Parts: sequence; structure tokens; C-alpha cells
Amino acid sequence: MRVTEGGVELEVPGEQTEGIEEAVFYNPRQELNRDLTIATLRAYREREDRAETYLDAMTASGVRGVRAAADGWDVTCCDVDEEAVSLARDNLERNDCEGRVEHRNVNALMHEEPFDVIDLDPYGTPMPFADAAFANCRDLVCVTATDTAPMCGAHFNSGVRSYSAIPRNTDYHAEMGVRTLMSALARSAARFDVGVEPLLTHATSHYVRTYLELTHKATAADAAIDELGHLYHCEDCLYREADPGLIADPLERCPHCDGNRVLAAGPVWLGPVQDSSFIGAVRDEIPYTFDTAPEARELCDTLAAELDTPTHYDQHKLCRNWGLPANAMDEFLADLREAGHAASRAHYGGTTFKTDATVGEIRAATEGNLD
Repeated sequence: MRVTEGGVELEVPGEQTEGIEEAVFYNPRQELNRDLTIATLRAYREREDRAETYLDAMTASGVRGVRAAADGWDVTCCDVDEEAVSLARDNLERNDCEGRVEHRNVNALMHEEPFDVIDLDPYGTPMPFADAAFANCRDLVCVTATDTAPMCGAHFNSGVRSYSAIPRNTDYHAEMGVRTLMSALARSAARFDVGVEPLLTHATSHYVRTYLELTHKATAADAAIDELGHLYHCEDCLYREADPGLIADPLERCPHCDGNRVLAAGPVWLGPVQDSSFIGAVRDEIPYTFDTAPEARELCDTLAAELDTPTHYDQHKLCRNWGLPANAMDEFLADLREAGHAASRAHYGGTTFKTDATVGEIRAATEGNLD
């Protein structure tokens, strides 16, 4: 079938199933992801004007590569699937775009040839491709991970195997996925003396997407590793605590409720996952001609204002735990700020928020307006 996206026309296979991942070659639910990718590439080109080459590492229908080529990037599309390669080549020609299409294992290609920007968008975990990407990318690695259940701890053993970390299934499961993925990527890059700095990261619609600027210095790799640590989480009262460092020192009892059901997760990324000024530049590069423009711009606004704390809360979950009704989110956050705490909405859902307050301080600051 024919589809139009971001100003390019593509031929893609029809949908195969009724699941979340409808088609092997083209997923219409990822259009927001792809629109944000183009806006990010535009903003990044202003940030680093020498960036020219772009690798669409698992090209499938070629949609990412075609859209990047139409935007002026020197594009290489790669896939091991012969049908995908043929489709990507046809879609480049259909849009009068120049680009190279490689029918081969992308890990081999990445180890042999450097690229300014590498885009990893596999089905499932990106980790089998991470080492090769960080070994030979100059500037920016863009990563999508769709295996959210392993990353957030819902499929525990799979998460341990894929990400060499202990993920835990908590009420901030989306952020657990973000932090688990970031930790694994930072450690992969560090093996090549490469430091990563997240410019934009979001967890949306069953996937996590992050854009990592690279610095090729051992000291930068060390600095990235310094952002790793552990999270301790009480299953009873929802208290949580971040502990920097690679050596865990788990809590035996919860400091808030004295319960003994305290989970330890890590190593996870505890540092910032956004660059607010860069996100502002990305937002400015989202044209209203993109079908997802309103959603993408709103997401950028939320991300730019979001606190850097490594966990988030769900207001409704807290209120249920306390046996109290929830009030309007704006009032709830205003109460926190009035009590002297930093607080912001989080992009993970309408009732999610971030704050530097402990769970006890949250209740003390807001409970008067919840009765």
C-alpha cells in the first residue's frame, strides 16, 4: 500500500497482525518517533555543522532513510532482509532521493565504516547493535528500544540478560525502562572510551527513544559511568532513594515506613536524560505539516520542563495508597512548590509527576487539599 509521511511517499506492505507491532516493515504508530527524529536531526545539524552522513541501520521499508535523504543527509540504508533492501531502494527512487542501500549485516558495516549519525531502530532490544554503533559513530547515536517489559522489570530474566542490570517492576516502570536502557548504552560506549550525553529521551507508546551525543575521550566515558547507580524502592509506602556508584548498598528496611519489602535496581542511569535548550531547538524544527506536530510539540514542552530526578510518581497511585481522593494535578503540584519543593509534570502520563520531595514530604505538603 502507499502512504505519505513527512512529505515523502512510500510503498509499504500491508499490516500483518492486530498486535502492537502490526507490520515487520512499517509501523504507523511510530510516526511520532520518526517526526521527532527528523526535527532532532535538523536541530543537531545546527549544533554540529560537520555532521553529514546518516545510517538507517535496520531500514525495513526505508522510511527513516528516505525522510533523512529528503532532508539533505548523505544516507546509507542497511538491512539483512532482501525484500527490505529492495523496498528501501524503490522508495528512495520514488522520492528522487539519493542514497546507498546495503544488503548485509549492519554490525559488520558499522565496524568497517564510520558515520556521523547512526540510527538504531530494531525490533526489540538494541543492545546487539550498540557496541558496533559506538565503536564507529562520530557524533550522534539515536536508539529505539521496544522491549519495554524486560527493561522495566516485568520480564525480569530477559531484562537481566539484555541489559546486564537488575530492573525492577515499580509504579514508575516507564522511567525504570529509560534508566535501564541508558545505563546499558553508557557502559557499551565506555568500552570504546566514548562518553554519552543524552539530548532528548522519551518513553512513548510501548517504546523508549533516546538521542546520545558522543565525546570520544576516556575522561568523558568515565564521567558517563559516574552517572550510574542504584535505586531502592519500598513496595509498601512507595518511598524511593537513589544511590550513586556501581557498588550497591541496599536498604534492609524502609526509612519511611520501616517495612522490609525494599527492592534494589541497578546499575541504572541516575543523571539527566534531557538537554532542555536542545529540546527547545527540536521543538522549533517541528513544522505543522507533520501529522503529529501538535503531539510532538506538546511532548517537547513537557520534556523541557521535566525535572532530572531518576524516578517519577503517579498521583493516583499515591492517593490510593493513602486512602485519599486525588485533586487536580495543577493544584497538587502547586502545593508541593508552595512547601518549597521542586515539582513538574512527567511525560509518562497525565497523572505522573516528578519532585525532589520524599514520599512523606509529598503527603505532608498536599494532604490538606486531598481530604
